[in-house]
Amino acid sequence: MSAEAHTSTEYIKHHLQNLTYGQHADGTWGLAHTAQEAKDMGFMAINLDTMGFSILLGALFLFFFHLVAKSVATGVPTGLQNFVEWIVEFVDSSVKGSFTARNPMVAPLALTIFIWIFLMNLMDLFPIDWLPGIATMLGLPFMKVVASTDPNATFGMSLTVFALVIYYSIKMKGLGGFVGELTLQPFGKWGMPANLLLEGVNLIAKPVSLALRLFGNMYAGEMIFILIAIMFSGGAVLAVTGGVLQWAWAVFHILIITLQAFIFMTLTIVYLDMAHQEHH
Repeated sequence: MSAEAHTSTEYIKHHLQNLTYGQHADGTWGLAHTAQEAKDMGFMAINLDTMGFSILLGALFLFFFHLVAKSVATGVPTGLQNFVEWIVEFVDSSVKGSFTARNPMVAPLALTIFIWIFLMNLMDLFPIDWLPGIATMLGLPFMKVVASTDPNATFGMSLTVFALVIYYSIKMKGLGGFVGELTLQPFGKWGMPANLLLEGVNLIAKPVSLALRLFGNMYAGEMIFILIAIMFSGGAVLAVTGGVLQWAWAVFHILIITLQAFIFMTLTIVYLDMAHQEHH
């Protein structure tokens, strides 16, 4: 796939389309070969590239950390061990700074979220045509490699965090305490409708903001890479300019992909801390 073989609009649409498998309008199952086919599949569809890359990167994270854990030395640690220990200590300090209750699940969850999202975001630094080009040669119509640019993935993670928030809110405060926070604060029992509206919106806003923040930032970053890539088909001067811009944006994007993973992790810790508190 190259910008020369398509118009700019076709090139952008191709790179923003997921590899979707689902039920066609005639009842058969298969890959969507156009964006309209993918849209028509509706709920009965799955984005294979999002699932594939997210599972692969999650397995890579688990394998890498398991390998380091098995080879931990009591003497002089290796550089790889130092790196992993630095990440673990960084996440642990973040949890200690934001989570005031006691729950042994929070730190491992925070570590998983941070590393997994970082790895998904990191895929945005691959040259924009490499993996989609390989997919095209293999006969696949589309290939979107950055799972965090798919709202299905970001909402899946945020709704999981939301489910944990609800679970611990009820576990720590009881069902009555949880309902009481939604209906009795901040205006007391006489302001119950307003309380429920305000607290309900505040509660629902948590998973929505988590998902859309990550999706929006990563989608915008990917779009900039695509737009810069189009410059390579505009002659030597634009190609050189595009190369410089790609490098500059990639360097700056390292900060963005790390920051987005950190924000998602930190907000998860904060929301779980709020779920463990009597009032918030």
